[in-house]
Amino acid sequence: MNGPPPKNPLRMDEEQVLRVRLEVLKREHRDLDDSVRALQDKGTADMLTLQRLKRRKLALKDQIAAIEDRIFPDIIA
Repeated sequence: MNGPPPKNPLRMDEEQVLRVRLEVLKREHRDLDDSVRALQDKGTADMLTLQRLKRRKLALKDQIAAIEDRIFPDIIA
């Protein structure tokens, strides 16, 4: 009779939080990709700015991979 308390339907579980975070990071990565491309196409891009944007993209990619590994772990059978 004293089982776990009922789940609150408004509360997100860890996987839902990770999925939302993943979408936010992917969107930011796409936006940075668009910014880098626009600066390169313009031809007047500051190399330091491009380096910073690309470094941020790589950091986002690492975060995305880490979250994807938590959501979809590799199960070796």
